[in-house]
Formats: sequence, C-alpha cells, structure tokens
Amino acid sequence: MMLNSGLCTLNRIFIEPRCCINESERKSNDSSGVALKKFKKDSVYIDKNGKLRNFNHKKLSRKTCGSMRGRGWKFGSGFVDGIFPVLSPTAQLILEYLQKEVDSERIWGSLDKLPPSLDAWDDVLTVSVQLRMRKKWDSIISICKWILLRSSFKPDVICYNLLIDAFGQKFLYKEAESTYLQLHQARCIPNEDTYALLIKAYCMSGKLQNAEAVFAEMRNYGLPSSAVVYNAYINGLMKGGNFDKAEEIFQRMKKDGCKLSIESYTMLINLYGKAGKSYMALKVFDEMLSQKCTPNICTYTALVNAFAREGLCEKAEEIFEQMQEAGLEPDVYAYNALMEAYSRAGFPYGAAEIFSLMQHMGCEPDRASYNILVDAYGKAGFQDDGGTAKVLLAACSNEDQIEQVTSVIRTMHKDMKTVLAVA
Repeated sequence: MMLNSGLCTLNRIFIEPRCCINESERKSNDSSGVALKKFKKDSVYIDKNGKLRNFNHKKLSRKTCGSMRGRGWKFGSGFVDGIFPVLSPTAQLILEYLQKEVDSERIWGSLDKLPPSLDAWDDVLTVSVQLRMRKKWDSIISICKWILLRSSFKPDVICYNLLIDAFGQKFLYKEAESTYLQLHQARCIPNEDTYALLIKAYCMSGKLQNAEAVFAEMRNYGLPSSAVVYNAYINGLMKGGNFDKAEEIFQRMKKDGCKLSIESYTMLINLYGKAGKSYMALKVFDEMLSQKCTPNICTYTALVNAFAREGLCEKAEEIFEQMQEAGLEPDVYAYNALMEAYSRAGFPYGAAEIFSLMQHMGCEPDRASYNILVDAYGKAGFQDDGGTAKVLLAACSNEDQIEQVTSVIRTMHKDMKTVLAVA
C-alpha cells in the first residue's frame, strides 16, 4: 500500500461536524431571553430557578455520569476511566436487534428510522462499542457502513477505527486498508488508535511489510510510537503466530525509550508462557515490579497460566496467592488457570479442590472449568470407571450446571470412542 498517497500534512486536515444541526435551533431563545447560540447544544441545562445554564464538558467527570458522546472507547485502554456508558432505552433496543439480525439491508432499513440527532449518534456509537465487547464484528461492520454510506451523520475517527478493527479481526486487511484511505478522503484526522489498529490488522493477516510501512509512516509525520501502537503491533504478531517477531518488537520498544504499560508486560508474559519459558515470564514479572508498574488480574493470570502449561503447581499457586494478597479477587479465568496447573501435573483432586473453592467464593464456573476438570481426571486414568462423572455431578449446585456437565461428559465419551475406533 502506498500510504503517502492517502496522507497529507496533518495541520491542513480538519474535522467537520458529525451531523447537521438545524440552524433555527441554535438561534431560538429560552423563556429568559438568552440566545441558545451562546451555548453548545448538548451543554445546556435549566437550573432550579428556571435559568438557562451551560456546563463545561472538560470539567465534568465521567465518574459522575458525564456525557460519553461516543468518546468513551479507546482501543488501548477500553473505556475512559474504566467507566462503561449506560445504554439508553433506544440503544438497548438497537443492541438487542443487532445481536439477532444478520441481514445488512434489514439492519440499514431499521437504522434509517433513527432521527438525525446527537442523542441518536450517541446511541449508535455506544451500541457499536458494546458489540465490540461481544466480538460481533459483522454487526459492527453493518452499523459503521450504514453511518458511512447511508446516514446523514458525518462519521468521526471513532467510527473509522471501529470499522478498521472489525475488518482486522476478520483477517480482511484489504478492507481495513480501504477504510483507512476513506478516512483521509473524508478529511478526518487519524489518531494513534487508527495506526495501531491498522498495524494490528496487517500483522494478523501476516502482512508484516505493510505493518512496518505504517510504523515508518508515523515517524515520517513526526508522530510518536506510543505504547498503544507498540502493543497493537505485538498483539497482532502474537495472534498471527509470529512470536519471534513479537519479541523483537518488544526489544525495539525498550530501545526506543517507550515506557512499557501493564498490557505490554502482560503480553510478554503471555508470549513466554506459550513458548514454555515460564522462567522468562517470571523474569518479566519481576522487571515489571521493579519499574513500579502495578500488575492487574490479567497479568497475574498470565503468569499462573505460564506455570500451569508446565505443570508447576506450587509456583502457580504461589502467584495465585500473591494476586489475592495484592487485593485482587480471582475471576473464573484465574481459577481455571490454577486448575489447569493441577491437571497438567496429574493431580485431579487438586483441580477438583480449586473447582470447589471457586464455587464457594461465589465465582460461577464456565464451560472451560468443567472441561479442565474432565481432562484432569481423564489424564489420571479415570475415564472408564465413572469417577469423573461422579466428581463433576457432585460439584454441581444447580440444574443448569448438571445439564452443562452432562453435556461435557457426553462429549468426552464421544471423543474417547472416536479415538478407540481410530486406534
């Protein structure tokens, strides 16, 4: 891709309004005779005395339920301040509909009925972010294409970023590239998320030269290679199976003086864990602590997983305890990682004990939990005497869990029969 053809000097590019606002609305007056044109449309409120007032968005904390206006999503950090916007009744209906409907034409026809208002825009973008959390890439593509091709809204960089991300996740790097060029044609300024997502899309599709071209292009335009961009680069390489290249980019990140984030360290721990190098994963974890970078639950879980893959139960349990001492409450993924450690080490009763502990602590097991437990007993030679089924059924606390574990056991027996038939 020739990125130069799609780029122009950044200070010459401007962003146009996202949607058309009726000029008469701006000029109308309130009962006190104050012209509305003095205020931003979504910053106006009436105080207890009936006077028209205006608030400053920058001074309104999102933690006190400030307006998200579609800006809550950041690729590198989830939602701003970790606050998830509450869906309006309309947004909730749109989300429920899009999770069921798959036909783009019908989706577009329904979205056509939305009013061209800021509230509608906010709902559409919030729904798109919620769909991203659920990994509904096709639905995101439908809704973003509707914004671009059929709606009266002027798309902003968030819309283009969501679309690039969705195409990248589906390994459609050409479509992601085309969206990036459309962003420039629409005279919209790309941000670091845009470059990060495009690099990730290329890496996931194995187009490493293209990824390097984007990386170089950023430097040509004086844009710093932040942790967000590096993390996306590394994440894409790992998802594309290029672990050696991912490690190389980590070293480049350090050499460039880019400060590693929690996500950076967590990914490197994951990388070494998958490579069977738990000692290196622990070394990275210790380096993280020495740099005063506080691990989160994902970091601890990644390290537990690293030891689990090698069946190192004691080390896995040690890290699990450190996580709790740090004030972090284990989730189902952390418990599953510890169960996996006992399973791989050949201690099914240890895995069962962790399973019971998880339930006792009010953490609901998922399907992976049952699979790990089945596998633990299977590896220990309990496939044929019904021991696995008895242990699993005894661990169930409600009818839904009994149905789930019964399904897992059926699958296990079916797989066993297939293996024996082949043998």
